[in-house]
Amino acid sequence: MDSMVNQKTVLAVTDDVVLPVSSVLTIMKELGKEVIERFDPLIITQASTINQFPLDASSVDAVLAISKTSDFPSDKICGEFSRILKPGGTVFVCKVLEGETGEMQQTIQRRVTLAGFLEPQCLDLKSIKLSTFSLSFGIKAKKPSWKIGSSFALKKPAKVLLKVNLDDDLDLIDEDSLLTEEDLKKPQLPVASGCETTKKACKNCVCGRAEIEEKAVKLGLTEDQIENPQSSCGSCGLGDAFRCGTCPYKGLPPFKLGEKVSLSQNFLEADI
Repeated sequence: MDSMVNQKTVLAVTDDVVLPVSSVLTIMKELGKEVIERFDPLIITQASTINQFPLDASSVDAVLAISKTSDFPSDKICGEFSRILKPGGTVFVCKVLEGETGEMQQTIQRRVTLAGFLEPQCLDLKSIKLSTFSLSFGIKAKKPSWKIGSSFALKKPAKVLLKVNLDDDLDLIDEDSLLTEEDLKKPQLPVASGCETTKKACKNCVCGRAEIEEKAVKLGLTEDQIENPQSSCGSCGLGDAFRCGTCPYKGLPPFKLGEKVSLSQNFLEADI
């Protein structure tokens, strides 16, 4: 009775036409001795032509795939391995190949990884002696221990407050100590002098105001007339037809030079 309870189910598949039971027993004793002690092998040949294995989901403890071509097991077959294996079950893929096997190892590892298997490991199987064929290498991987549709509660990370350690012995720099006496002095505003602070040109005028005032005296101009700007062409009073492009009187009516320019009351009124 105990032997029946401890007995495991192993599925052996191959893309060949014949797979001896003795070869399956020899390989599983070498590879699955740490996983399965007693097992009842189920053998399926020409598995590359099968779309779905005639087994229920999560009904097999281990899968042994013996391949003689580079296309087996395909991505779809690896997905079938994952379907029929029990959670935590193991898959063994053994290749009967000669020559360079590095690229093929990476291909098989990729296929079982995409099928959802964990921890793919490469195995050297040249030491296993079989009567009908010789093995080159193998890939061992495990199905996750959880079932499809299982849910797990995620633990929220504990909130860790940022701690700032202040060292009382740490030397702090006083910002005021970085300032010099020159930096603390109140800036002195420049004192206005010369013609800017007087109504008339100063005694030693160099800005040209004294010359303008002398010319105004000769012409008999008033102070308001002096403040009216004049261009260098002297045609400001003749109208826009005679004024230059930068004339300050552009757009104003004609006037007599020396007189203060004044606008009529209706100058700013709309024409319409």
